[in-house]
Amino acid sequence: MPKKKLYTGAEIPVVGLGTFGSDSYDAPTIARAVEAAIRAGYRHIDCAAVYGNEKEIGAAIAKVIAEGVATREELWITSKVWNDSHERVAESCRQSLADLRLSYLDLYLVHWPFPNFHAPGVSVGSRDPHAKPYIHESYMRTWRSMEKLVDEGLVRHIGSSNMTIPKLQLLLRDCRIKPACNEMEMHPHFQQPELLQYVAQHGIAAIGYCPVGSPNRPERDKTAEDTVPIEDPVIVQMAQAHGVHPAVVCIKWAVQNGQIPIPFSVKPEKFTSNLRAATEDPLTAAEMNAIRALDRGCRFIKGQVFAWEGATWEDLWDLDGKIKN
Repeated sequence: MPKKKLYTGAEIPVVGLGTFGSDSYDAPTIARAVEAAIRAGYRHIDCAAVYGNEKEIGAAIAKVIAEGVATREELWITSKVWNDSHERVAESCRQSLADLRLSYLDLYLVHWPFPNFHAPGVSVGSRDPHAKPYIHESYMRTWRSMEKLVDEGLVRHIGSSNMTIPKLQLLLRDCRIKPACNEMEMHPHFQQPELLQYVAQHGIAAIGYCPVGSPNRPERDKTAEDTVPIEDPVIVQMAQAHGVHPAVVCIKWAVQNGQIPIPFSVKPEKFTSNLRAATEDPLTAAEMNAIRALDRGCRFIKGQVFAWEGATWEDLWDLDGKIKN
């Protein structure tokens, strides 16, 4: 598996396995997928506390390490602090470490830049009456807690997720330890070239979620305007030419575009094809250019449940270049 060097000198595998599938699969199913993926050659697993499956994934990781399939040092394990834990970052991190049965995380991300404090009965799929907009001073308190985790050796790297350029500009201005990675939605129909270029210019690696369009994403995140990258005629034609599934074309594009895609699947045959996408039969320059022309600005994960009173999901993403609060 090829790796990408971070500004710290550490190397992260260029394809990972996402584990956000709790709306479609139970935790044991996802844990079995993690175990099978590591046996197939994956060394990068992207987790999060809010996915509700870290205990099961931890058992799977412990099993493959005990059997000698992979060492802890060979694995790259990511987790994330959830919105309701911005004021207790260390506690959240230690819980993820306990659940994942690890002594350290390779990467710990601030999942979303919004400090929502879920009221009783409020879940990730419903609006929080206490939702707040991005407040930089508040985010920096969270970030300083993240930096302390690095100081204490609980995490090797810290990073951001679901950020915009205006927010990252402030973070980079004020941080002591800059993010090693920024996790962001990216697929052929939502390419975010400006954000991708911005993070690259600042030495921040881009981890791309929903790289094939996330067909199994929750119903709350689906709208009538959504499109399907793996059904795009251009993608389908390329897949036929290469003798692969259209999803593999999306993975090839992501890797060659400088991203670190984290596709989610529970099917072993897809594990292998996604791994091979990083090393075998690359897309041509003409094919890359053709996919570049497919960008429709179609964001799938809009984050509408995090919108504060009077705001729309568009306000979360600073579309006019200014932070909304």
